[in-house]
Amino acid sequence: MGDTRPPSGDPGNSVTADFADSIEPAGHFRIYLGAAAGVGKTYAMLSEGVRRHQRGTDVVIGFVEPHGRPQTQAMTDGLEVIPRASILYRGTRFEEMDLDAVLARHPKVALIDELAHTNVPGSGRNEKRWEDILEILDSGVDVITTVNIQHLESIADTVERITDVPIRERVPDWVLRKADQIELVDSSPEQLRRRMLHGNIYPPAKIPQALTNFFRTDNLIALRELALRFLADETDEALLEHLARYQTQVVWETGERILVAVTTTPGTEGIIRRASRMAARIKADLHVVHVRMSDRGKRSDEAHLEALRQLGVDVGADWTELESDDPAHAIIEYARSRQITQIVIGSSQRNRFQELIGGGSIVRKVSRSGAAAGIDVHIIARRDAGDAPELDLHQLPEG
Repeated sequence: MGDTRPPSGDPGNSVTADFADSIEPAGHFRIYLGAAAGVGKTYAMLSEGVRRHQRGTDVVIGFVEPHGRPQTQAMTDGLEVIPRASILYRGTRFEEMDLDAVLARHPKVALIDELAHTNVPGSGRNEKRWEDILEILDSGVDVITTVNIQHLESIADTVERITDVPIRERVPDWVLRKADQIELVDSSPEQLRRRMLHGNIYPPAKIPQALTNFFRTDNLIALRELALRFLADETDEALLEHLARYQTQVVWETGERILVAVTTTPGTEGIIRRASRMAARIKADLHVVHVRMSDRGKRSDEAHLEALRQLGVDVGADWTELESDDPAHAIIEYARSRQITQIVIGSSQRNRFQELIGGGSIVRKVSRSGAAAGIDVHIIARRDAGDAPELDLHQLPEG
């Protein structure tokens, strides 16, 4: 594995998911991942930039947000900083990364903070910073960036339920999976709360709110576990690539394929995300299937279907639409034709009387037919997003 030692002075511990043969990271896209703001992701990114700069690599800061932290600010000394773009939006002036300036400068390595950041409207051609980063990567520039685990699309809804805080900025799973190296910057919940109390993460006025909401100990424990599990999945993937390259006689094949059947019923987004996590844990292919019934199509559903399709793409699934007046039969036949081993479907919203006069729910039919076909069927409870507190975590600084 690569060098797993934390950068000198780094407030967190660093655990890397890298199977490179040399100490120098081999990839072009490197992500420092954290469980929450304040674990030391930006510091770790800057430390890496300084080390490469001292070895003679052409390193520039595309965008770094120190948030007034003296140790982090000091790490920017000696590194070239690309001037930011200044944008006037609704009477307030904002600063954003100047994408075209980074592309024109074309360094070997660009340090760009906060992968999940949403750009100020009118500041450039892309809505999200991860889209800017993909452009920079496509130009041949190596990028080192940072992100917190709650911003991952397949995990964000779980974090919302755990913390009761809306996660408005999200990054598609496939963007993180493009990374050549993902490194976890770790910090215990106790250490993180101490840093918060000492004013090392947020300004004093925001500390009480943060400690009693998002930064509760139980929340931080759950977030840390999510980050560790995600990194473990990435490590398994890297090991598979390593075995394929150097141990061709070793076969490691799960053979699992998961199908998630979706409708426009509220709560379906959560079903897709749950299925994507199940697929990620066992390295299974994920298929999202919607059955369109000829007598029930509504134009008002089209926008919801498109949103579901996009979510499926974001979590790395294939999307298929079928037409049938017998959805249960269509789902099972599709599953058989694709050698699906597991079906995930949301719980029925029909009451007992509706099921009796309608010949049983689609969920019940899929469950029975799936068992007969030797396919495992998982029935997932639907959860509406509900009304989340108005606390906007992303108005607080990232770390």
